[in-house]
Amino acid sequence: MLPSHIRLYYSIKKLIPRRSQLTLRRKLISILSRKSTDVWPVCEKAASAPDGWPGWPDDKKFALVLTHDVDTRRGHDNCLKIVEMEEKLGFRSSFNFVVDDYPVSFELRQELVKRGFEVGVHGLTHDPSLYKSITEFKKQARRINQILDEWNAVGFRSPSMYHNLEWLTFLDIAYDASTFDTDPFEPIPNGAETIFPFAVHSNNGRKGYIELPYTLAQDFTLFILMNQTDISFWTRKLDWIASHGGMALINVHPDYLNCLADKAAETYPAIYYQQFLEYILQQYDGLFWHVLPRDMANFWKSIY
Repeated sequence: MLPSHIRLYYSIKKLIPRRSQLTLRRKLISILSRKSTDVWPVCEKAASAPDGWPGWPDDKKFALVLTHDVDTRRGHDNCLKIVEMEEKLGFRSSFNFVVDDYPVSFELRQELVKRGFEVGVHGLTHDPSLYKSITEFKKQARRINQILDEWNAVGFRSPSMYHNLEWLTFLDIAYDASTFDTDPFEPIPNGAETIFPFAVHSNNGRKGYIELPYTLAQDFTLFILMNQTDISFWTRKLDWIASHGGMALINVHPDYLNCLADKAAETYPAIYYQQFLEYILQQYDGLFWHVLPRDMANFWKSIY
């Protein structure tokens, strides 16, 4: 069940101009960031490895997982630009699509898989309606499961990181990615407090799944709301994760990457993401285990 303040916000959201929404969110983040320095961007307790942790395959120092949530049609049409950027540097990633908010091209999904990328589901609509009630969740879950089967997909991420780990067992998934190690700026800010995956088991006999929390700040938070002009938040957190042997999982939105020279509204220079990928190679070439989310889930399931 959604908290009352979230239900209230979405009931009046359409009445608030987009610019005013962003202004309010920026002011809120400014306040929260000053109050959260002890848990963000680093939560020290999140560094603890799980019991019996054997280490990453091939004795790699840390793991790297790249993911993208495609919130709008603009993001959908930007996907292949990100693919080309990642391919040139030797990376692969997953793209999570919102089923009903824009047409999801069969050809695009086919091209992504053909080129070694992964496709997942990011809800039916980009709002919190999935979590309105358990009845509504089960109703939407039936259709989400149909889409997962149709797309041959095994991964899910909730819109805006809303989550109920028990309810998510109604989905036919190998993994969910709707949580984070620490992020006080999300609507439901309860961090998982770990930079490692973890298994979620159902209390009612349903199939469980592997939870993959994101461990690097979201691009929208850094570059749109906080107006950051460099990638230092990403690189400092990556260095911390690497030093503790965790999983660096990032969520970058094609919707907000500006692949052109203009300054379109609510975008940031795509070169920031490219610089981050180049930093990984420059600092840690040969030291990280880079896999798709589904492969991470399979690995974690095999050891826990």
